[in-house]
Amino acid sequence: MSTLLNTETPITPKPLDGSSITFLELIQILDSQTSPPALEEINSWLSSAEISDPDLQPYIGFKEGNYWRHRVFRNEAIEMLVICWRPGHKTPIHDHNGSHGVVRVHQGLMWETIFAYDKERGLCYGTGRECPKGTITGAEIPDIHQLGNPDVSGQDLITVHVYAPPLGVLRTYKVGSSQVDLYTPNDFPT
Repeated sequence: MSTLLNTETPITPKPLDGSSITFLELIQILDSQTSPPALEEINSWLSSAEISDPDLQPYIGFKEGNYWRHRVFRNEAIEMLVICWRPGHKTPIHDHNGSHGVVRVHQGLMWETIFAYDKERGLCYGTGRECPKGTITGAEIPDIHQLGNPDVSGQDLITVHVYAPPLGVLRTYKVGSSQVDLYTPNDFPT
């Protein structure tokens, strides 16, 4: 498993004692949180979790036209999502508006593009990277990025996301523009 970060914060991909936790134990740890945990804690939990295909099966589902968010768990401090992407699906360019989070690539190849915002020049490209299966990447506050499953991947993408505090209204951006819009993701299966 590789670890990628959008910050300069050093994060260990595995707990120092080398232990692992089950998917159910991960959910129990998240459920026990009464205040938003630090990015490093979330990274450690998601890195040490043994997540199998059967664990995620209840949260797998794809739709045409856009990625599909499936909520695994949410309380006032933290939430976990499984997002399913077909080739070509991508998020708007966004930040998490006060939340930090960790993403684990369970299946497929995720592309991430990082952006910088300048009040005079607007949104500018920063860097891009490929995140193969097993990659864990963290997003500190603030972080403007876009995630997606590249058209050329030829395969579905499944990612596990943990955000603290839970996501609410996100800010969205356009390259070359200083305009910032608001977006409320609300596409959970019924």
